[in-house]
Amino acid sequence: MRIAVITDIHGNVAALEAALDDIARRGADATICLGDIASGAGWPRATVELLQSTGMPCVRGNHDRWITEHAGEKLGMQDRIAHEDLSADQREWLMELPGTLEPAPGLLAVHGTPDSDVQNLIEEVVAERLRPAPMAVLRERLGARGMAARVVVCGHSHRTGMVQVPGGPLVVNPGSLGLPGFRISREPMHRQEAGTPHARYAMVTLGAEVAVEMIAIGYDWERAARRADEVGANPAWAHVIRTGLLPESA
Repeated sequence: MRIAVITDIHGNVAALEAALDDIARRGADATICLGDIASGAGWPRATVELLQSTGMPCVRGNHDRWITEHAGEKLGMQDRIAHEDLSADQREWLMELPGTLEPAPGLLAVHGTPDSDVQNLIEEVVAERLRPAPMAVLRERLGARGMAARVVVCGHSHRTGMVQVPGGPLVVNPGSLGLPGFRISREPMHRQEAGTPHARYAMVTLGAEVAVEMIAIGYDWERAARRADEVGANPAWAHVIRTGLLPESA
């Protein structure tokens, strides 16, 4: 069984359209989304509408939850843009998404960890950068449910990575489909940069053995960057979409 895994779209419908076309070309038995769907300086409403039209199973991310839990004026830029663009029904749809999914036997899908949508699973912050978490920390975050799975797919960190836990699952993070970098100004302060503007997803094949393809595709990121400028985002948002780097790194 071949399952395409997308995550952290952040309202970038241009990246989503390209990924769905690529997935169809490569062939997949199913596609799943791991959350943080709409929040971003892009096309929140169109992103939700496209995902809803596919009927694909989706996990709720922390930003999906925040834009429903909080009033628009109390939200940060990317969440406020989404809150204003989405209908009440669309926000409710996001809020009602499950925190975890088991789309195939032995496969556990989460946004952050099995128990948290704001905790990275395979990374920790070191000197304001994301680095691989110690195995003991990873096992603790997985918990009994995660350790019992064959494969755990996660998002949230936007950092492509894969870890085989001894005596436990293969953990796969495809990286972000729609936002290749970010800066977090609250504790623990850190930043993440993919280094290129490509849209990222994973293809997981479940058979006698597990195979994983980490895929990065080109799309019209200039269109997405122009959209960020049009909706009045911080200029850093358009810059990271165009380059995969924060302005200070470039």
